[in-house]
Amino acid sequence: MEFLLEINTEELPPAHVRAGLEQLRDSLASELTAKELVDSKGKPGTIHTYGTCRRLILHAAIAPKQRDKETSIVGPPKAAAFTPEGEAAPAALGFARSQGVAVKDLSVITTDKGEYVGITKTQFGRQASDILTEILPGIITKLSFPKMMRWGNRNFRFSRPIKNILCLCDEKPLRFEVAGIVSNGFTFGHALFFPQKLKVDSFRDYKEQLRKHKVIIDYEMRKQRIERLMAKKLEPFEASCHPDPELLEKLVMDIEYPYVIMGTFPEEYLKLPLDVLSTAMKKGQNLFSVVKGRKQLPIFLGVSDGCDDAGSLVKKGNERVLIARLEDARFFWEQDLKSTLKEKSKGLTRVVFQEKLGSYEDKSERLCKTSAYLIDRLEARSEKKAAVEAAGLCKVDLMTEMVREFPSLQGIAGGLYARKEGYPTSVWKAIYEHYFPVNLEDRPPASLTGAVLSICDKLDSVVGTFGTGVEFSSSKDPFGLRRNAQSVCMVILERKLNFSFPRLLDKVIAVYEGRLDLDKEALKEICLAFFRNRLQYIFEKQGFRYDLVKAVLALGIDNVYHTYLRLKALDGFKESPQFEPMILIAKRVNNILKGQPRFKVNPDLLCEKEERELYTTFEILRDNVQPLVGKGDYAQAQRMVFRIRTSINSFFDYVLVMDEDKKLQRNRLAMLQAISRLLLKIADYSQIVVPANTQSGS
Repeated sequence: MEFLLEINTEELPPAHVRAGLEQLRDSLASELTAKELVDSKGKPGTIHTYGTCRRLILHAAIAPKQRDKETSIVGPPKAAAFTPEGEAAPAALGFARSQGVAVKDLSVITTDKGEYVGITKTQFGRQASDILTEILPGIITKLSFPKMMRWGNRNFRFSRPIKNILCLCDEKPLRFEVAGIVSNGFTFGHALFFPQKLKVDSFRDYKEQLRKHKVIIDYEMRKQRIERLMAKKLEPFEASCHPDPELLEKLVMDIEYPYVIMGTFPEEYLKLPLDVLSTAMKKGQNLFSVVKGRKQLPIFLGVSDGCDDAGSLVKKGNERVLIARLEDARFFWEQDLKSTLKEKSKGLTRVVFQEKLGSYEDKSERLCKTSAYLIDRLEARSEKKAAVEAAGLCKVDLMTEMVREFPSLQGIAGGLYARKEGYPTSVWKAIYEHYFPVNLEDRPPASLTGAVLSICDKLDSVVGTFGTGVEFSSSKDPFGLRRNAQSVCMVILERKLNFSFPRLLDKVIAVYEGRLDLDKEALKEICLAFFRNRLQYIFEKQGFRYDLVKAVLALGIDNVYHTYLRLKALDGFKESPQFEPMILIAKRVNNILKGQPRFKVNPDLLCEKEERELYTTFEILRDNVQPLVGKGDYAQAQRMVFRIRTSINSFFDYVLVMDEDKKLQRNRLAMLQAISRLLLKIADYSQIVVPANTQSGS
């Protein structure tokens, strides 16, 4: 049976649309499963969500009613219910009376305890429409948004005022009330162009009628329409839009029926850098700049909602406003170039980074030290001078008019000014890129100096914030610590940077020189745990199995890139026939060693043939595996380690580990401990989940 719900509102921010749809889907799925209108796998149908800036939409296939259930009610024992002659005794009469049935309706029920008198009753399932009428008001009123508002004289709170609620169940209107609004069987077209009521009787009819009245409910269809219309507009120019996924997503969510408009601006503004032009167009006007290669054209594209701009009014209005914005941008650019970055850097002493952590000049000095340290660890000393110079200048654009007007150009503006002043490529690119990446989808720095500065800058912020004792909840992160930590990890992984992460943390903590409140070791452990958590999030987002992720992260993150290489190698072997038997044997070793003190192997005490063979195999593997681990070849190291399984099996088959002779016992435990340490160079295999029915072979 088909179910359709639409909550029609005043314009919602994109984040509110996403939050509302997610909550609606999860809440309804939970309720429908609990009420047995769908099962735990979503059958008979899954719930689909659609959203625009004015609509939260749910469409689902559900059971028309709950299944009927037969319930057996057990009464008194048969011997007490009936006389030997078969007549009903008082016990049977009383039970029948209590159940509202005649004695003849009673039946004999056989249980583990013997024969009893009872009755089977049918509990008829409720209609889906009745259940939905009960649960939907509660689901809607419990929706939560980043910012809530009231309207009228009611206490009801929602993201924006609700205008209408459409609800169909089995193609019939379903009636319930929320905030004084009674649900019905109609919707509205585009708020500006087709505000009249549209009566609908099915989801298919709903989609078709809305499309005819300038509303496309599907996000991907709106996005594809924008991209198709843009490509058509730019085809004569053999050009493309300057990529801006964030702006595209915003427009797709902000618009119900997109049309693309094209406008122009005077070529004199092309002297401004592309980043400045595209930012000026985006801010306030949501316009895309147009490029041919990397060269800006004097053209922009915009998206209007429901209006094809046949009279060019939208185009002309955007052109008029854009010229004023570009004139401002040109003024800021020219004003900023009147003094050098070094001259502006003196003002950083007046810009507070954080009250306890000093000014941005203090931060720049710290970045010079940590960048130099990291460049040395990466053995890229030829880049050291550039990295230190970039670190000293990377925050200077906070003093520029351009960044004050366009904060999103932080770093980018500094890099552009440095290039204009003639700084080497490795310097200006490092400044330009040091805020990258902003999220998991964003590009990492392309230059090594940019990558180093990005890591040091974000790590400085994370350490400083935790070091002052700041705490944040799982739902809120006002200082952007998760984003910064994820960016650090992504830069290391994308650039394949090989260095000791805990030692870099030591350096970052040390350069704060007593400004931090927390003890050095305690702060280091907090930071390592935090970054370990972020790596787990990244790896699982990349599709790696959670238990494999835990197996590599259990070893710590001494080298972040090597942690990834371990995981990749482990993931590559998970389908191997040797994998599960090896995991089981490793778990057996760990179980034996649990709670044992550390012992040292004495080869002279290895008396049994199988233990001597095992120790010989171990020594050969140890000498070969360690160099492979050192250079990050975990796939080959793991292949070699797997060869020890046969020897361990033979050892367990023929040698008693917990021998009565304590010397032999301790020596055998010591050998297993040495083997366990070797395995831990690859992964903590005890964290890996193996099906219960899997058996280890000999």
